[in-house]
Amino acid sequence: MTAKNPTHPSASLQIGLAETGWSVAQFAYKLGLSPSAAAQLLNGQCSISPAIAQALERIGWSDAEFWLRRQANYDLAQARREAEPRNAPRPIPPA
Repeated sequence: MTAKNPTHPSASLQIGLAETGWSVAQFAYKLGLSPSAAAQLLNGQCSISPAIAQALERIGWSDAEFWLRRQANYDLAQARREAEPRNAPRPIPPA
């Protein structure tokens, strides 16, 4: 079962970046991205593609499957949220 409201995978990337002490430019260089593309990735403005997942795996940040699952879970939760009727009554949680 996936989380109802998972965070964008970029949250984990930001934590990893802070732990390593790398700058955005260093992170970009290690992944083979431009600094602006790395900044977009870190800010959750783009998705983790298979190529980026492989680059993260190459630098030792888990495996590519982990990143693709995180992105897929996030995307699915977003799609479900967008598909919900705006004013539909929500079930009352049990006490």
